Amino acid sequence: MKIQTVDLNFLGREQVIAAFLLVGDDSAALVETGPTSCLEHLENGLKAGGVSPEDVREVLLTHIHLDHAGASGHLAGILPNATFYVHELGYPHLADPSKLVRSATRIYGDRMEELWGDARPVPEDRIVVLGDGEEVEAAGGRLVAHDTPGHAYHHLAYLEPDSGALFAGDVAGIRLPGQSYVRPPTPPPEIDVEAWMRSIEKIRTLGPRTLLPTHFGSYDDVGRHLSELEQRLQDWLLFVEEQVDEGASQEEISEELRTRGDTEMLAAGAEPEESEHYDLAGNYEMLTAGILRYVEKRRKEG
Repeated sequence: MKIQTVDLNFLGREQVIAAFLLVGDDSAALVETGPTSCLEHLENGLKAGGVSPEDVREVLLTHIHLDHAGASGHLAGILPNATFYVHELGYPHLADPSKLVRSATRIYGDRMEELWGDARPVPEDRIVVLGDGEEVEAAGGRLVAHDTPGHAYHHLAYLEPDSGALFAGDVAGIRLPGQSYVRPPTPPPEIDVEAWMRSIEKIRTLGPRTLLPTHFGSYDDVGRHLSELEQRLQDWLLFVEEQVDEGASQEEISEELRTRGDTEMLAAGAEPEESEHYDLAGNYEMLTAGILRYVEKRRKEG
């Protein structure tokens, strides 16, 4: 199995959203589809990889957020032999994305078409639910699904045991090529920091040799990467809690988190303009809203 990263060129910017093309001797598979707005770039990636639409037999989704799986319904029409694999809690939204689209529209408003394009249902007879530890034969090899909640309840990461590559979706954070800085993607509504910590520990026990986050690329410094993500999640949660206790507004917390996060990014050796690049994968307004929702929920539950 050969792994190729397909850059979906989100909003005309390179290295924001990836799909991963797995190529075997007589078949191929995809991990992630990206949004419908990037569908042309995905199709071009298949062509560049020497893969015809008929060759793709498996499409494996880490979760059903629109930047990861939004093009699935369109791809069901383009890839006639493909089966779509998803977490059981993501299955209803893949079969009928209307609720997901309504929720996203409340957040993104009139930018929905520009950002994501439209989302179509995947026929139910083309969808297979995966549980923790289940294996899928793909592109002449195999992938093992691992339940990894935290960013979303319905999140799977896929380990390719032979190479040690882990297709990590969002559970391993946002990191851009050439950078060491890892930004936690914490948008509403499903952030669960405690579950995320357990998922990070689970990934450690799996012992992958390479992390492939959808935002973006491939990284071999697995231990350092996971430790940085874990520490930053904890630090940001404590920071937001302190800001809430001081009576700060959501807008004020977002600006303070931006200052804090960008300072951390610059200290890691990034250039100032990289903040905008990271924002395309997860901006501070969304990140703050997600952490605030988690804080409020946890406090209500005592």
